[in-house]
Amino acid sequence: MIATPITEQIPIRADEHGRLRVGNTRVLLDLVIYSFRLGHTPETITAQYPSLSLDDVYLAIGYYLRHRDEVDTYLHQQEAEAETFRQTYEREYPPKLTRAILLERLEAKRKANSE
Repeated sequence: MIATPITEQIPIRADEHGRLRVGNTRVLLDLVIYSFRLGHTPETITAQYPSLSLDDVYLAIGYYLRHRDEVDTYLHQQEAEAETFRQTYEREYPPKLTRAILLERLEAKRKANSE
């Protein structure tokens, strides 16, 4: 039997912008959880993000599994914030090359090649 109580620090911290990061890295908890949801193992996740340690990934996933509702709420908030940012950015800086322009160019190229 272990004589001392087991206390484990969860390697998740909030950065200066309130985003959750894993361990002492800049890797977002979001990325770890999305990879886990896609079926990646902790070993695969550490291969994707070499700055992460395997034990930090296991602990982060364990935290997610024990606090799924809270983490899912956080992830939804991050997704909504990202979508708002994307829309604002695209409104302020519209793309110069749109899908319509690309389709026009493709059609013109096809016509030129068929003649």
